[in-house]
Amino acid sequence: MTPEKITLVRSSWQQVLPIKDSAAQLFYGQLFALDPSLRSLFRGDMIEQGRKLTTMIHMVVSSLDNLAPLLGAVEDLGRRHIAYGVTEAHYDTVGSALIWTLAKGLGQQFTPAVEDAWAEAYDTLASAMKQAAYTPA
Repeated sequence: MTPEKITLVRSSWQQVLPIKDSAAQLFYGQLFALDPSLRSLFRGDMIEQGRKLTTMIHMVVSSLDNLAPLLGAVEDLGRRHIAYGVTEAHYDTVGSALIWTLAKGLGQQFTPAVEDAWAEAYDTLASAMKQAAYTPA
């Protein structure tokens, strides 16, 4: 990612942080609206799940300029998601729900440039997770 895109992701994330719990609720609501079958993959407390999601996003956003130290954890997460029933196609649905949530949460601040930066950041993360999960060893 370019330094400009990293800055866009980080500055927009700072705007989401004060509403992170609401954003997580919006995200999961949209995720389940896009694909109701995904609801069955989540058996625990959704508030806690939302906190895990925002914590992971925060870690990734903070590390965008140097993802190498985080890559092992991201790859492990991708491999764990197989056991939860996650398929490669689900990553597209998650990406769509994330972009939708950011658009709702940021409103007019969610410019095409911000959307493009987030899409690239998500694609980087999702690609690493999918490669670790679905590429034969």
